[in-house]
Amino acid sequence: METKETELNSESSMNYEMPNNPDRLTNSDNGTTPCEHVPAGFGSNSELMTEAEVIHFLRIPEISNSKDFHNVIEHLKKFRGLPRIHICRKALYPKRAILEWLEKETDVGK
Repeated sequence: METKETELNSESSMNYEMPNNPDRLTNSDNGTTPCEHVPAGFGSNSELMTEAEVIHFLRIPEISNSKDFHNVIEHLKKFRGLPRIHICRKALYPKRAILEWLEKETDVGK
């Protein structure tokens, strides 16, 4: 019985509310703490990739002479429209959108 009560208390501490600004998710403390919760199940097989995963997915270390691969990603976002979404102020890259972007960006017969 005590275990169920403890589980309920821990679940209620993860109560998230939608703030007035939908671009900024916050915990239920009236918007003073930014959302830092990452849902369970987001692992290496996720459809959302981190910047480090995109760097390796695009094989940037193999093809770039840059010493800072973050700069390469920033260039791709700014000048080539690399698709991403922001969750809790972190950029995440949907794998499907990256693959579609690669198809669009591929030069065929030029």
